[in-house]
Amino acid sequence: MSKLILAAERIQQARALIQKARQVPVPAELGKSDLSYIAQVKDLLRQARDLIKFISMTAGVTAERKAEVAQVLEEIEQAGREILK
Repeated sequence: MSKLILAAERIQQARALIQKARQVPVPAELGKSDLSYIAQVKDLLRQARDLIKFISMTAGVTAERKAEVAQVLEEIEQAGREILK
């Protein structure tokens, strides 16, 4: 059985994954157009999104937590635009 992870921990892990995606080194040869670089960044951002996407749909979640989830989702989208452009 998988371990239950609290919403606050999921948000913290998602932000860590966003930071990890920002720290992926850009390849010297092809730069940001290297497909493995793009795949690695997109995978990290997808993992971050998957961690938090259902928190706002869970019963008993406060409005503040839902707002924080929406903010993290926006951070994920913004990081994707900044890193891959």
